[in-house]
Amino acid sequence: MSAALLVGCATPNGGSSGSQAASVGLITRQRFGQLPDGTPVELFTLTNSKGAEAQICNYGGIVVSLKVPDKNGQMGDVVLGYDNLDGYLKDSPYFGALIGRVGNRIAKGKFTLDGKEYTLATNNGPNCLHGGLKGFDKVVWRPQLISLSMGPALALHYLSRDGEEGFPGNLAVTAVYSLTEDNALRLDFTATTDKDTVVNQTQHTYFNLAGKGNILNHEVMIPADKFTPVDSTLIPTGELRAVAGTPFDFRKPTAIGARIGQDNEQLKLGGGYDHNFVIDKALGKLGLMGRAYDPSSGRVLEVISTEPGLQFYTGNFLNGTITGKGGWTYQKRDAFCMEAQHFPDSPNHPNFPSIVLKPGQTYTNTIIFKFSVQ
Repeated sequence: MSAALLVGCATPNGGSSGSQAASVGLITRQRFGQLPDGTPVELFTLTNSKGAEAQICNYGGIVVSLKVPDKNGQMGDVVLGYDNLDGYLKDSPYFGALIGRVGNRIAKGKFTLDGKEYTLATNNGPNCLHGGLKGFDKVVWRPQLISLSMGPALALHYLSRDGEEGFPGNLAVTAVYSLTEDNALRLDFTATTDKDTVVNQTQHTYFNLAGKGNILNHEVMIPADKFTPVDSTLIPTGELRAVAGTPFDFRKPTAIGARIGQDNEQLKLGGGYDHNFVIDKALGKLGLMGRAYDPSSGRVLEVISTEPGLQFYTGNFLNGTITGKGGWTYQKRDAFCMEAQHFPDSPNHPNFPSIVLKPGQTYTNTIIFKFSVQ
């Protein structure tokens, strides 16, 4: 059974203005499955008037499918994932998911805040990754259909309790997905806390703009003069290293495969690109973080965000053990991620932009995945 919401322009209080003559999009909802404990999970389909479509489930806030046109106007799904909920429950390398409370790695699962040391689960070698054993990618969010002038919108709400996964403070999080008329999937995070805590949320969609094959021919541009080199466990050393003269210089569009196999210590440590880039823009200002272009389909993805860093990841840990949508067995380099975020292990690096959130403050993070063709 499915239900639909016709979305028109919004009034200032967030309600729908009944006098609008034309709607700009549609949201439908249907059952997607259930957790082992019987908790139901829904799948929401957002469409715009151009025919673009995003499917998002409220388990993990996962972008299950994202269909946008190629240079010939043919719609195609550009994200990796599964055909059903069971796949995500069984084994998922964060396909399409909302990430939190703290995305990326925290060294040795420890950090100190206000003079107190906090200990987290170590679920990635010696480190804590993407919020721990049960991060925001593995919880059921409370869905709410809302109307925005920019298009169909799905608000997802979650209360992360004080002490959950070792983090302090009750953190009330809202993530709003909207699909705009210019074929952009927009995500707006907000969060508040009742105790000093740390927050670094992001979105972990695996993209393949061709919808098949590997991504080595995709041309990438990242406006960053520096990146954060890592140690053998992929924790930043604290250095902000210049990209000039290295395989990490994406200031001009370069094919992902052009230098990924070079004899470079950082590429060897990551098994490819799995590094945070220091984006050249003011902290908190909405701006371009990265751009990818697939010559075969003509599709272009621009990632726009308010965040200071971009984790560029080239599917290094995909190894042929996962069969996803349509029977596609995912291999190394079959996708890339562009995760807009604060820097990895920020609580343990005073020289990195802070991710501390205090009572009375509101955490905000906007991430836009904008599609076009060339």
